Amino acid sequence: MVKAIRMNRVGGPEVMELVDIDLPPPGPGEVRMRHEAIGLNYIDVYHRTGLYPQPLPGALGVEGAGVVEEVGEGVTEFQPGDRVAYGGRPLGAYSEARNIPAAQILPLPKQIEFDTAAAMMLQGLTVQYLFHRTVPLKAGDTVLFHAAAGGVGLIACQWARVMGVNLIGTVGSDEKAALAIENGATHVINYNQENFTERVKELTGGKGVTVVYDSIGKDTFTGSLDCLQPLGMMVSFGNASGPVPPFGLNELASRGSLFITRPSLMAYMARREDLEASARSLFGVVSSGEVKIDIRQRYALADVQQAHRDLEARKTTGSSILLP
Repeated sequence: MVKAIRMNRVGGPEVMELVDIDLPPPGPGEVRMRHEAIGLNYIDVYHRTGLYPQPLPGALGVEGAGVVEEVGEGVTEFQPGDRVAYGGRPLGAYSEARNIPAAQILPLPKQIEFDTAAAMMLQGLTVQYLFHRTVPLKAGDTVLFHAAAGGVGLIACQWARVMGVNLIGTVGSDEKAALAIENGATHVINYNQENFTERVKELTGGKGVTVVYDSIGKDTFTGSLDCLQPLGMMVSFGNASGPVPPFGLNELASRGSLFITRPSLMAYMARREDLEASARSLFGVVSSGEVKIDIRQRYALADVQQAHRDLEARKTTGSSILLP
């Protein structure tokens, strides 16, 4: 028996229950891995609330790091004792141990600790594809990145600094502003004190930015469009304040033929070769020390309800992990 979080209905944090489950041997193409650490991400809230529907009863969690305990039929690239990590589907990371397709896990370099890996896989791979594939950034570009003091945001601040990109970040407090600056943001806007659209225009001499990265959704969407230069790209990759409401395509034309995309990690990492290439890039900047993973919250797996409350209340900064 292993302990795992399960939910029988969608709703608030109270729907998550810590239960004992029978974990069968891994099936063909699978490995059984024991978690040393588990990532906590805002997408977990979307799964819990039903914004991103999943079958019920269901599991939660899309990121973890640990050790392979057993391999199923046909698995040759991994063996018991291997250190591994993953970020992505299928759900089930909120557990002491799980079975997972071998195609979804990656060998973890020995210089990267389990805690660090669990905190960086989903968020780090997200920044990697946003900066290198969705819009390949180059030195001198100026971009706007919302939630710059969150887990994804702090990685983005550091990676932008490595690339020579000017990152303007938005945050909700002076404490978070200082954190984003410390991690490499060029400018930070406290949206509780300033109108971020007006401030972006001031900072760019009225030109606006080439790209906006927006994981907030409903509350920032229109203002984000107004921050863009003509032919700029709006990257909407999350819904922390709620889904973006329907809008007319003329909203893009009237602002100068803007582009918009709604990417997902799962689509960008669907091919094994893309997953491996992105992971090499991420492991490289973390192993070199150019990007440091700032774990600011650690919760026991049994305290997952409180972890979700803190996440939704925007009480967290940097990365958060669960410990089985």
